Amino acid sequence: MNADHPAGVSAIELAAIVLVASAALGWLNHRVIRMPHTIGMLVMALAASLGLIAIDAVFPWIGIAREAEALLKNVDFAETLLKGMLAFLLFAGALHVDITTFRKLQTPILSMATAGVLISTAVIGVALWWIAGMLGIHLPLAWALVFGAIISPTDPIAVISILKRVAVPKKLYATVEGESLFNDGMALIAFTVLVAFAVGRGTENFNITMLVGMFTIEAGGAILLGLLAGRIAVAAIKRTNETSIEVLITLALVTGLYALSSRLHVSGPIAVVVAGIFIGNRAPGLAMTEESKKVLFGFWHVIDEILNSVLFLLIGAEVLLIGRDLSFLPLAAAAVPVMIFGRYASVAIPVALLSMEQKFERGTITLLTWGGVRGGISVALALNLPDSPYKATILGVTYAVVVFSVVIQGLTVRGVIERFVLKKDSPLDEGTPTDK
Repeated sequence: MNADHPAGVSAIELAAIVLVASAALGWLNHRVIRMPHTIGMLVMALAASLGLIAIDAVFPWIGIAREAEALLKNVDFAETLLKGMLAFLLFAGALHVDITTFRKLQTPILSMATAGVLISTAVIGVALWWIAGMLGIHLPLAWALVFGAIISPTDPIAVISILKRVAVPKKLYATVEGESLFNDGMALIAFTVLVAFAVGRGTENFNITMLVGMFTIEAGGAILLGLLAGRIAVAAIKRTNETSIEVLITLALVTGLYALSSRLHVSGPIAVVVAGIFIGNRAPGLAMTEESKKVLFGFWHVIDEILNSVLFLLIGAEVLLIGRDLSFLPLAAAAVPVMIFGRYASVAIPVALLSMEQKFERGTITLLTWGGVRGGISVALALNLPDSPYKATILGVTYAVVVFSVVIQGLTVRGVIERFVLKKDSPLDEGTPTDK
């Protein structure tokens, strides 16, 4: 959150407002609306924001939407998510990854998290550039590719929060979960390089070898750092029988590892995910009692739920910062099928190439395509764009695609699973992620 609060709101007051709103909307959704929690939070926050805008349009002298917008500007969404909440959410998700299943599926997971992201970025970027031209909207190819990088990674927070509430065969769940946890690193590198290219900074000697080299250094260094940090944390946990200290060690690990990754110029998200997988699979058997395991995993479950509530509340509220200019809507409508097609290409090509050596579950491409939900990471990247004549258009289109993805894909993914993934004679709860 921003250090300065021009509206006269302190940091603690701002945090109180966000948490009270999250609790109130969460309770309302649980008791009345009964949507999946994260989707319900986004829908209600979005509806409230649009309601404020409508009130301002009818009664402009009240200025309630402008007051809410000024308050929301105190929350730096990109900074809050990318350099704050993301580390905790990724670690909480990674704790539950089954390393045995992951090892069996590591080739398709890592292929889609790397090459798949590049395929999606290229397909979405070129298609959107062409459609923008057809609509008479000036959007250079370089900036269209930036949008491709922004919208290509599936959001692990959105994906896991949705899929863990529906029935998915174990191997297929592990594939979707693993890819969503690891594809952020490649997307962030592609985003950084393409933004530099779009604004003309340091791209004279750019080539694909540079991109591969950057990813190898950032991802490889992050994996080594995450493994080292995970080993140290497990060794420390093993030498204590105090549950509160064990929880504190994991908190220190997440914050310290993410900060150190930034200093060492390696991928913080990948480092945290690797450390989380290591601790989640090694600590319970080697260093923890059943009681401390229950407390530690319960603590991170609560952290995950609270931060998810806050995140999706903020995503819904961010519509206040999009502005009143809706000229981006035709391009946003076209971007939705483009996003889905780009996701399909990024999944189908690796699966087709690997299917000669590895058998995939029924409905793999379908679920990976439709279950590849976009979320807060895409919004944060769009908000983090440098000022340019195209930022407003890219931000508006990104926001519209994310809302569609979370609400429409999120609400229909269960039906897709029942229709295209599960066998007709399979009970709905067969192979759920809890059956590890």
